[in-house]
Amino acid sequence: MCPILKLSKHNEKKEIEFELKYQMSLTTRKRFEMMFQKTKEMIRLLEKHGHRKSFEIIKRT
Repeated sequence: MCPILKLSKHNEKKEIEFELKYQMSLTTRKRFEMMFQKTKEMIRLLEKHGHRKSFEIIKRT
């Protein structure tokens, strides 16, 4: 389970520090696994909403 940052007000510096600390705690393999998982998730969402259609090859004569 990943940690959760709770702030009373918006603080971009603390958010970035938190994210970097979390990313550094992961192994390279885990970061790539998460990246591939998110890529698959985005592809499914795009397909679901009709934005992920394959290109058609048009032969010009």
